Amino acid sequence: MTGDLEDLAFGVVLGFSLVVPPGPMNAWIAAASARSFRGGFVTGLGAMSADALLGAVVYLLARAVDLAGVVRFVYLVGAGVMGYLGVRLVRSSVLDGGDLPVERRYLRALAVGLSNPFQVVWWLTAGVAFAYLGGIVLLLGLFGAIGVWIVGFPWAIHAGARTDARVAEGIRLASAGILIAFAVYFVVLFAVG
Repeated sequence: MTGDLEDLAFGVVLGFSLVVPPGPMNAWIAAASARSFRGGFVTGLGAMSADALLGAVVYLLARAVDLAGVVRFVYLVGAGVMGYLGVRLVRSSVLDGGDLPVERRYLRALAVGLSNPFQVVWWLTAGVAFAYLGGIVLLLGLFGAIGVWIVGFPWAIHAGARTDARVAEGIRLASAGILIAFAVYFVVLFAVG
């Protein structure tokens, strides 16, 4: 029993280590959440699904393939995606038109998550731990933490943005700046890698 509790706690810590640090996906979730809680939640759900897919790939390939060589090119793809999202966010009053059907919003967030270098690199480093340690209990803790984040973070952002339109505008512009900064950072990582 103690081993299961330790695995669960380790999974929760791993999950929060993935989702809490400021990064491009949180910037995108924040921008969507400023407009609506549902938009932010669905964006987070797409990101969580990307984590599930990346986790499965790492689990299946970690023992067979040297994935480290792929990381450099993930930075380049990620830079393009983050730069595009940042510029698009600066040029519009909403991230994706606001009226996107739920399934399109979800699929777009899934694609962004799969091309987010931070998510990919996290799964190739810290995320590998779940492939070798703790099994299903660790995995439940990890995705439980992600689930808490994709509900709590959009709710908090939307609650703040709802009180004042200037807050929503500030979130949009700050999110755009973060996305563009990460695009530049990923280009630098590609260049020096």
